[in-house]
This record gives sequence, structure tokens and C-alpha cells, in this order.
Amino acid sequence: MVELKFLGMDFGCALGSLSNGQFPEKDCLLPLISKLLGYAIVAASTTVKLPQILKIVQHKSVRGLSVVAFELELIGYTIALAYCLHKGLPFSAFGEYAFLLIQAITLVAIIYYFSQPLGMKTWMKGLLYCAVAPTILAGQIDPVLFEALYASQHAVFLFARIPQIWKNFKGKSTGELSFLTFFMNFAGSMVRVFTSLQEKAPMSVALGSALGVLMNGTILSQIIIYQKPTPQKEKKKD
Repeated sequence: MVELKFLGMDFGCALGSLSNGQFPEKDCLLPLISKLLGYAIVAASTTVKLPQILKIVQHKSVRGLSVVAFELELIGYTIALAYCLHKGLPFSAFGEYAFLLIQAITLVAIIYYFSQPLGMKTWMKGLLYCAVAPTILAGQIDPVLFEALYASQHAVFLFARIPQIWKNFKGKSTGELSFLTFFMNFAGSMVRVFTSLQEKAPMSVALGSALGVLMNGTILSQIIIYQKPTPQKEKKKD
């Protein structure tokens, strides 16, 4: 069998079977699909929060957005990326966290900008994150503490969504939330459950992705349910 590898993906097995007029076996096809989906998620993650960012900037409003939810999401991405780097997982299994973290930082900064005036508490939170995040990302903390920190990141992501879900439910509106952003979050979480299991990532990683499916799916449903129909313009009378 001819080896044909690229970015950790072995195409030789699948192409060999197809050239012989046979459909590739499961043990040959699933790892390849997992890798392809993993890189697809990484590629899509480079723009997943862009619709939300553009919507806020376009409307110059953060109406309906829970600031705490986006702050907690930022913390969750920081912990998740640091842990995956520390464990030495393949880039296709976690690469989206790097791009999501950059966009989350940008998003929180924009939310702060359109939430003027900022209080001392907000400035303190920002400075504290800038001081602690580099240490966590570098893995320069006690291994036991690191494991406990990663174990808590599932709760962080859970509590990052609950304030937004409750705010949507209470106001029967999703304000400036972007449907496209949460649709991509939902789809990405579903795919990541499969790739995490296929890549034999720690079970906690797969469970975190499953939690993402549940939380993002809930908000996506709220956006669909609470969205107000666009008023149609009155037809001109002849």
C-alpha cells in the first residue's frame, strides 16, 4: 500500500481501496474523516465570531447581550487552549480554540467599548485577565492545579451560557445575538464530539463538546423562537 500522508492525514488507504473499486473500510475511513472534519472546524473557527462582532459594530449596540456570559466564555477558551497545548494534542483536535480565543478577546473589548462608561470593576477584571492568562497558557502552574482548572472549565462554559439563556428567556428577545455565530458554534460542537472520540482525546474534552452542543443549541433555538419578523414596507398605492 502506497503511503500518501499530508498534515497527519493518510490518504493512501482510502485511495488504494477506491482505485481497486472497493469502498474504504471503517478503520481506514473514520480516522481520515475525523482529521478532515477537525481541520474544517479549525478553518471555520477563524470567522465564527465575526458575524457577532460585525452585528454589534453595525448597530453600535450590545442590547440583549450578557456581558458576564462573554467574559466567562473568554476564560473558558483560555483554559481549554492551555490544557490542549499542555497535553500535546494534535492541532486538528483543538486548533479552533486558538482562533476562538483571539476573537473572544476582540468581542469582549468591543462589548466593553459599547458599554461606556466602564466602572473600576470592569477595568480590574481586564487587568487581572491580562496578568494571569499568559501564565496559564504557558502551563506554568502546578499540574494538580492545572487538572482542577481544566475540570472547572466545563462549569465555566456552562455558566457562560446560562446568563445569556436566562436573559433571552426573561426578555423574550435575543437582542443583538448573531444567528450565524451560534449556528456555527452548534455545528462545530457536534463535529468536535466525533473528532474528540476518534482522536482518543481525554473523555473530559468530548464531554465539554457535548455540553457545547446542548448550550449552543438552546441559544440557537431561542434566536429562532424569539426573532421578530421584519416589517414589510407598505405597497405604494397607484
